[in-house]
Amino acid sequence: MLAWKEFLIDGAYAMSAVTVSPKYQVVIPKEARAALNIRPGDKLEVFPYNIRLELVPVRPVSDLRGFLKGIDTTVNREAD
Repeated sequence: MLAWKEFLIDGAYAMSAVTVSPKYQVVIPKEARAALNIRPGDKLEVFPYNIRLELVPVRPVSDLRGFLKGIDTTVNREAD
C-alpha cells in the first residue's frame, strides 16, 4: 500500500483536480485510492468543512481491534 508521504512535492502534498459530472459524480484520483486502500463498493463519509468537502473512508469497527495496543495508560491525577 502506498503512503501519502510518497506524494510530497517540496514539502507539500501533490493535489489532483477532479471534475464534477452532470450527475454530480467525481472520480477519486488513483494515487489517493491507492494511498487509502479505497476499493469499489467502499463507503465514504462526506463532511462539509468551511468551503471544502472531506471524504473519510468508513471502516468496520472490527478493524480497530488492537490499535491501542502498547499505549501508556498511566494518568497523573490531581489530589482530591
